[in-house]
Amino acid sequence: MSAPIFAPDFKETPYWWEAADPAAASPPETPPVPDRTDVAIIGGGYAGLSCALELARRNIACVVFDAEPIGFGASSRNAGMVSGGINVGKGVDLTATYGAERAKAMIDEAGQAYGHVEQILEREGIDAKYQRFGRFVGAHSRQQFGVLERRAAWLAETSGQSVEVIPEPRQREEVGTDFYRGGIVVNRAGGLHPALFVRGLAEAAERAGAKLIGHTRVEAISGGPGRFLLGTPRGNIEAREVMIATNGYTGAVTPWIRRRLIPVASFIVATEELPEKTVAELIPKKRVIADTKRILYYFRLSPDGRRLLFGGRARFTQVGARTSAPILHRFMTSVFPQLAETKLTHAWTGNVAFAFDFMPHLGTHEGMHYAVACNGSGVIMQTWLGHQVALKIAGGTNRASAYDGLGFPTRPLYSGRPWFLPAIGAWYRWRDRIDRWLD
Repeated sequence: MSAPIFAPDFKETPYWWEAADPAAASPPETPPVPDRTDVAIIGGGYAGLSCALELARRNIACVVFDAEPIGFGASSRNAGMVSGGINVGKGVDLTATYGAERAKAMIDEAGQAYGHVEQILEREGIDAKYQRFGRFVGAHSRQQFGVLERRAAWLAETSGQSVEVIPEPRQREEVGTDFYRGGIVVNRAGGLHPALFVRGLAEAAERAGAKLIGHTRVEAISGGPGRFLLGTPRGNIEAREVMIATNGYTGAVTPWIRRRLIPVASFIVATEELPEKTVAELIPKKRVIADTKRILYYFRLSPDGRRLLFGGRARFTQVGARTSAPILHRFMTSVFPQLAETKLTHAWTGNVAFAFDFMPHLGTHEGMHYAVACNGSGVIMQTWLGHQVALKIAGGTNRASAYDGLGFPTRPLYSGRPWFLPAIGAWYRWRDRIDRWLD
């Protein structure tokens, strides 16, 4: 499959940028680098901007730096799927690992994080096309359906949120395919326009008094708490505190954090506009959808309900959109054969960051704060963790985050370049095939 899948106006840029291109909102002619600030934040995505917004609201001077335009990374490229708690430590037995009390605190806090994003949208007047339609998680095999049933019961008991089990005979009430073996519906979930959200966060932070400086890479950090010195090509800046929010784009300036993050390319395509009848058949309740495969698929309707956005791990190395798009088209039509003749208008990629323990991480190292490791679920958690770092800096919270100070593992000889991903990807694909063969 090659050229026939591409629409005449096909673009190798995110569909989201049609409404909110980060480059247009963050031109190269950025403000000058000030001599000093209270808090220097490295990374202009959800975590960095959320941190800046809360600090500025508390009259704490802060400057956000990004090597690219503000919001250029995964924050304007992801699928815009949001939920409260279902993906925390995906594949990890939180109770066995952290104990029942902390596991419950983690899930409760994930629920607070979801409500926090809703609060920001309302308070700051951000029109991010937010829709709370719920999330369907499809079981890739009948064994995985059993896992989902147990997860649903645990989530309902631990968090009190509404989680409904959907057996296979009822599956088409949720998604127009026989690809899955049933699934669950999480009602506290939905979708938004990620690029409009990150732009709204940036505008809100600036209104509150934060200074945003894109196109400016932080190349060196020296000193310590109370007097850090950051070096950039456009001048140096002194800061009392430093916050690292670089996630899937973490570089050599913070090697300790880089060694603990696995940057993974995630790929997404957008279809041409679809007939209303087709849209109603594909996702009748407009839910956002993901599945249980190790090499997962995730998909949703565009906010206007006229296109399908489909994502997955097309490759475990960085490749161009014209290489990844045919792979995703094949994945998409394995789920929805009725889209075999559908053309693609956009294809793009961005980095997500996984931790070796699959957990979000908030903490300090050598006096620097960090909020990283979205593990593919960054809209809610990165926004929340950035906010938590701001509260920690400001001394405005009486209770530490349940994610603060978790052990942050790495592996011997790992430097931050995940050379092992292609081999792991091949192993995961083989395991997914075995699951279906044994089904």
